[in-house]
Amino acid sequence: MQRFFDIALSLLALLVLSPLLIPVLIILRLSGEGEIFYVQQRVGRSGKLFGLLKLATMLKNSPNLATGTVTVKDDPRVLPIGRFLRKTKLNELPQLINILKGDMSIIGPRPQTQRCFDAFSEAVQEQVIKVRPGLSGIGSIVFRDEENLMHGHVEQERYYDEVIAPYKGVLEEWYVANQGLRSYFMLIVITAWVVISPRSSIVWQAFDNLPRPPAGLAEVLGT
Repeated sequence: MQRFFDIALSLLALLVLSPLLIPVLIILRLSGEGEIFYVQQRVGRSGKLFGLLKLATMLKNSPNLATGTVTVKDDPRVLPIGRFLRKTKLNELPQLINILKGDMSIIGPRPQTQRCFDAFSEAVQEQVIKVRPGLSGIGSIVFRDEENLMHGHVEQERYYDEVIAPYKGVLEEWYVANQGLRSYFMLIVITAWVVISPRSSIVWQAFDNLPRPPAGLAEVLGT
């Protein structure tokens, strides 16, 4: 049933959002480096790599510059229009095509680059590859402000590996154990809500069994 809703809702979203997407595509073509789409290899179901689609928001060679596949606040690799697209999450919309292809679901663990996937423990890796990765999901919602969260840390990649990745992995494990149509639709609604109200703590109220963050993250995540 989830696959049915993935296809139906993705087609509906593409239809409704096309008047917005077309002007954005034209602006991208005429500005920055002239690139419209960015394709990045991510780890998907059963551990297979797939090409995740995004609107181009960064310099072409960004994975080989600065912090690599980890993006931080005020990252100089982000193009001017890219800041708006990333803030509003419009850069993620091409992943609706990934959903139609069967690479992804609307809700699931966030598809990771190989480098970030390797930061998970083996136990977490085994769990997250059991399901299709998601356009949104519990990890994406809780860590929706990840770039700002990492801002100010001298060793940002180390902070990601030792603080963010372990708890993000716990959240994704929770989703795999609690997946179903109820959590699917609740997470869709919560995703829409936090786009409108980014500081909302509604996710903690919606799921009373959600694993709580460690002391070092609890305050910054607003729990």
